[in-house]
Amino acid sequence: MLTKLRIQNFKGWQDTGEIKMAPITLFFGANSSGKSSIGQFLMMLKQTVESPDRKAVFYPGGKNSAVQLGAYQDMVFHRNPKNKISFEYQWNLPNLLEFKDALIERNCYKADNIAFNAQISSSLTREETPAVENLRYRLNFKSQEILSIKMVYESKEDKPYIISAQNYSLKRKQQRPWKLSSTIKFYGFPDEVIAYHQNAEFVQDLNLAHENLFKSIYYLGPLRNKADRLYTWGGIAPESVGYSGENTISAMLASRSRMMSLRVRKRKESFEKIIAASLKTMNLIDEFRVKKISDQRQEYEVKVKAKGSHDFVDLPDVGFGISQVLPVLVQCFYAPSNSIIIMEQPEIHLHPSAQSALADVMINVINSRENGPRNIQLIIETHSEHFLRRLQRRIAEDKSNKLSENVSVYFANITTTPPKLESLEIDMFGNITNWPENFFGDEITDISCQAKAAMDKRVQSLTRNESTNE
Repeated sequence: MLTKLRIQNFKGWQDTGEIKMAPITLFFGANSSGKSSIGQFLMMLKQTVESPDRKAVFYPGGKNSAVQLGAYQDMVFHRNPKNKISFEYQWNLPNLLEFKDALIERNCYKADNIAFNAQISSSLTREETPAVENLRYRLNFKSQEILSIKMVYESKEDKPYIISAQNYSLKRKQQRPWKLSSTIKFYGFPDEVIAYHQNAEFVQDLNLAHENLFKSIYYLGPLRNKADRLYTWGGIAPESVGYSGENTISAMLASRSRMMSLRVRKRKESFEKIIAASLKTMNLIDEFRVKKISDQRQEYEVKVKAKGSHDFVDLPDVGFGISQVLPVLVQCFYAPSNSIIIMEQPEIHLHPSAQSALADVMINVINSRENGPRNIQLIIETHSEHFLRRLQRRIAEDKSNKLSENVSVYFANITTTPPKLESLEIDMFGNITNWPENFFGDEITDISCQAKAAMDKRVQSLTRNESTNE
């Protein structure tokens, strides 16, 4: 789970400042305010990690990628290639990272949290392609730093990088060159680090921990596929519901044997019942089922009994909002434990009351259990005031006062130059103590203007009646 994030000189952000990441992290802002860029940046790093090209510092994406960011000049702040993209983040490890110094075995190290930062520049090489200027890992245990290790670019020679560590003594092998030729993508120590040193094997663990972090990230875009009347499933479990929800029904069918609960000491239920209960919580349906149409065919139909109806109908025959929110719900419960789910506008096409109830479902997601806590993190870009208001209410109602620690809210303020990402402070009573001006529009002005216009109409009506009577 990510705990901190900061991005500099990426797209519209000169500096986001430090973002405190929580199990539910929300980003609000006007259209084109830059709030989507934060999720895009994380997805671009994920694409890079999963790219087969070990030398490409960034992979901006292709035709079928989650994000397509173009060349370095297209993504750097003010499109100025002299700017350097810098970023840092910190994450909790699902399992302890433990290793020993190969030269002094009594020196044992373990970490439960890793902090990483890097700086990317396009002016380091003769080709002016993006290259890592520096990268650093800091390993922490119980909030205390135990060691750090970094690579720094020094010159435009064939082997321009040097490596150094703090609180750990790297021992060089005899008659080996000191400098290193390149990094692996934006984050990785090359094999030369191990070849040149007697006790640097642990850097492979750092590379792997980084790759596992980005493998745990899933993305769902703002526009999901329309519902179909029939779905084909060949028995294969998809990795996710897909960027547009195209694998939603396949994911549901693949999860039929999974059992989970929505909180501690609550009875476990099947995956399909969890999804149906979530839709019912949002007051969208009465019943929901996925049924095979024939034993001889691998085709399935999704039947829904809408509120107030006595008949089951096909999914395309109910409100569009159900087909749009179904991938959201399935992804949230389908993702494996310790997943990070990035979503854009999960509330799209939903009635305000359903948007409010969606917040309750998201609280269920972060509290859900399957062989222990699932530890799901939700990073959500949204425009929904109703979603936020329900979270505020639940924080106020929470007697344990833990929910406020599990929610982090940010507002992309484009009225400043440069734009700022402002943290909204929610107290234990659910109040936002630093509510931005016109956060959801100028409601007070709208109400007062409506009242004034209504009064003017009444005066005009009375005047016309008096004229008619005369």
